[in-house]
Amino acid sequence: MNRNSLSNGKKRNLDGTKVAVHCLLILSILLIGFPLYYAFVISTQSMDEVIQTPQKMWPSNYLWENYTRIWNRVDMGRLLINSTIVALAVSLGKIAISIISAFAIVYFNFRGKQIFFWMIFVTLMLPVPVRIISTYQVISQLGWVDTYLGLTIPLIASATATFLFRQFYLTVPDELVDAAKIDGAGALRFLWSVLLPNSGASIAALFVVMFIYGWNQYLWPLMVTGSEKMKVVVVGIASTIPSGTQPPEWNLVMAVAMMALVPPVLVVLLMQRYFMHGLLETEK
Repeated sequence: MNRNSLSNGKKRNLDGTKVAVHCLLILSILLIGFPLYYAFVISTQSMDEVIQTPQKMWPSNYLWENYTRIWNRVDMGRLLINSTIVALAVSLGKIAISIISAFAIVYFNFRGKQIFFWMIFVTLMLPVPVRIISTYQVISQLGWVDTYLGLTIPLIASATATFLFRQFYLTVPDELVDAAKIDGAGALRFLWSVLLPNSGASIAALFVVMFIYGWNQYLWPLMVTGSEKMKVVVVGIASTIPSGTQPPEWNLVMAVAMMALVPPVLVVLLMQRYFMHGLLETEK
């Protein structure tokens, strides 16, 4: 056995591994993408086509009719606006509070600093659904029921984002801190001029995650809103499914679901490059 045969064998093994990896990726894409495709197909069909057997697996001609009917029926424009406001407020609020809290934990020395940090981290075990009754009582006493403040404020605090920013700030060289002190920069100036410009990738990655988190909220908006003008799109999807004996119009339900997918998908597509770069920076 010579050197050429060994190299050829290694090359064949690498080629086989690449083929297997690509096949696995294609299979994963099909498994993830098929439910979305099926939902889109249903949203373009009439109810007769939806309930027929065997089921048609290609789009039909009722796309415009279904989408316009459900848009007017559930006031889809208002639902999308409310969800966008909530998602933006939650994501930007989480990032702002997490940046400030992580900055204080890393760059300020005070008694009980680690205790406060772990107290923040322990809140991961107390999400809104666990403390929903007490949170609703507070929001009710403040008069924030059926308002944007009530929809967003209880969702803003984020121990995860605080932890990620803390880990990133710990990697910032001490020389930057010393240089800022020599230049006479105060704490806020150092945060604004040094840390924030270097945190852009992490902020972008967290923005995508937190935007989708805020967009997908269902239980808290369902509880804290009562009027139609304050409902979010996820609650709107649930409202299209009748609770009685009347069969759901699945073509219209899927039309709402497909329209609700558009804003978060656009955010992911527009922020994809920054999102991936932010994940890699966070891993470092």
